[in-house]
Amino acid sequence: MQSRAVRLVARISTGGWFEAYDLFMTSYIALGLYREKLFTPLGQGPAGFATFVGAGFAGMFAGTMLFGWVSDRFGRRATFAWSLIFYSLTTLFMSLAGSALAIDIWRLLAGVGIGVQIITIDAYVSEIAPAADRGRLIALSQAVTFTAVPVVAFLAAWLVPLDLRLGAALVPGWRIVAAIGAAGALIAWQLRRGLPESSRWIESRTSASSRSTSTLADIFAPALRARTIMLVVFNVLQTFGYYGFTSWVTTLLYQEHIEFVHSLEYTAIIALANPFGPIVAMFFADRMERKWQIAALAVVIAIAGLAFGAARSPVAIILWGIAIALSINWFSSAFHAYQAELYPTRIRSQGVGFVYSFGRLSAIGVGYAVAAVTRGFGTQGVFVMIAAAMVVVALIVSAFGPRTNRLELEAIAS
Repeated sequence: MQSRAVRLVARISTGGWFEAYDLFMTSYIALGLYREKLFTPLGQGPAGFATFVGAGFAGMFAGTMLFGWVSDRFGRRATFAWSLIFYSLTTLFMSLAGSALAIDIWRLLAGVGIGVQIITIDAYVSEIAPAADRGRLIALSQAVTFTAVPVVAFLAAWLVPLDLRLGAALVPGWRIVAAIGAAGALIAWQLRRGLPESSRWIESRTSASSRSTSTLADIFAPALRARTIMLVVFNVLQTFGYYGFTSWVTTLLYQEHIEFVHSLEYTAIIALANPFGPIVAMFFADRMERKWQIAALAVVIAIAGLAFGAARSPVAIILWGIAIALSINWFSSAFHAYQAELYPTRIRSQGVGFVYSFGRLSAIGVGYAVAAVTRGFGTQGVFVMIAAAMVVVALIVSAFGPRTNRLELEAIAS
């Protein structure tokens, strides 16, 4: 891999680190929200945990669907920095909120910034990466980003059970965990100053054929229509596998009567595996066709999820949890590279934002589905639901996904 491209991806991924911290924090602070009696695991209304989860994903839906065009219009670098500042500050305000409704509102606003950030990073990295190394560089970006997961998991395991004295006040530990994630706002401009704008984006804005404003109709042009429909269905279903596990694993263990502290300890150990999924992906990214990686990993996630749901001993819970973490984050690296490859530069963020937004919309429903299935069929029923969704993902990508490996972005999009 070219050393300059590696350095640029590493800098961009530093911003992505805070996005991952903020996104994965949901599961790890859950028990703190219950402990402060702000939320309940299976409750409904503003104080139900499903509403808290759904609020974040509703914001991400708005960020990806309504604001995907911002990066195409104003550039990757500026959008990267401003979205980082926005979601960091709204997460800080969330950590200070005193009611479930206020927490839900700030979480929704943070989700808007996270949604814009995710699609901007995908577009940015895919455009600066050489064709032969594109998969590995996006996997590198994911590996750096996912080091945030064990950090937030261990901070939560340490702080969430505690009340910390700050001056005369006792502050619940989950609020400290959330506030730490807001540190991204402090480094945003420093990161931006060292980053060049995407040369592909600059060319797309100055070429005579690309000066007109893009619209959603562009992603349904004859050459793109089939892949857009395929990616919409894909994103709706993969969300059940990805966020059904990552956002709810601590709560699902808690529902199985595993003690408060042990639930946090188990998930913290499992979280250590998160950065290694993308590291494995770096080896295979440009050696094995992307669509087949995605299909195979979806099946692995389905199998490992069923085994995790049936596990009862600490060793089995941790081992199967690690298997899911590795496969799910390898899967994430592959599909983030894949969907960014499938659209031309002038509408890349808007295209990715549109299809990705359906995953965020689906994620809102995932929270309520998990709560409902848990009430009716127990945690094992949740993992059956997740497995079924991932099997269908494998079938869809296998049947309808185009090949992309080692092809120039312009050739893929034509």
